[in-house]
Amino acid sequence: MKKILIICTGNSCRSQMAEGWLRFLTPNHYIYSAGTNPEPVNKYAVLVMNKVGIDISNHTSNNVHDYLDISFDYIITVCDSAKEKCPVFSGNGHMIHHSFIDPAKARGSEEELNDIYTAVRDDIKQYLESFVKCYLK
Repeated sequence: MKKILIICTGNSCRSQMAEGWLRFLTPNHYIYSAGTNPEPVNKYAVLVMNKVGIDISNHTSNNVHDYLDISFDYIITVCDSAKEKCPVFSGNGHMIHHSFIDPAKARGSEEELNDIYTAVRDDIKQYLESFVKCYLK
């Protein structure tokens, strides 16, 4: 079983959705997420993940420094800021970067926000399905 860490700035939205997707897509692996500056889990991220049957409501935001002593097989950064601030991890983990837009910065009506979060959720899913095919099969 592989250990995978997904890192974002706030560990509130993109990395939480990615953790949810990877746990769903690869239930036999250890999946974690963390942030360089953790914030509470975003309610819209929880909402749009629930719409596809993935419950992330019990996830917590974690600090990336809490994971420095763990040897990960893959460390995935999902925003440019996290990539720039990512600390060095022990072991030989393969670093992967793919930046997604930050839906938490979006403004608009509930419907507009839902559409933005849904689009990011779906982009993350598509990317992680490719990741699983390339690295975990």
